[in-house]
Amino acid sequence: QVQLVESGGGLVQAGGSLRLSCAASGSIFRINVMGWYRQAPGMQRELVASATTGGSTNYADSVKGRFTISRDNAKNTVYLQTNSLKPEDTAVYYCNANLVTTDQAIGGARWSGMDYWGKGTLVTVSS
Repeated sequence: QVQLVESGGGLVQAGGSLRLSCAASGSIFRINVMGWYRQAPGMQRELVASATTGGSTNYADSVKGRFTISRDNAKNTVYLQTNSLKPEDTAVYYCNANLVTTDQAIGGARWSGMDYWGKGTLVTVSS
């Protein structure tokens, strides 16, 4: 049983900042990638940022220079520091993890990661 729990969303004024957190728990053998996606009303879900366990990061062009993703591997936690927020950043932000469970590893599928999702946290940026 794997669970991802997000926190840190809220209402902020344009130019403000929020720090989103996501903690993964359960029978986890290895986490390959953790990241953040977002979905605004009437829009498709999009990747915001991701980070591998080895430290490689990727960002959507729309958030480069404003958002920073970081991980605490020992705690299976990923953070998203959002600065200089804009109204167009308003969305539900979802935590994602590609990971291998202990049952998968015991069964021999040590490299076949699967995606798990949090329930989302709402970020609203007012103008």
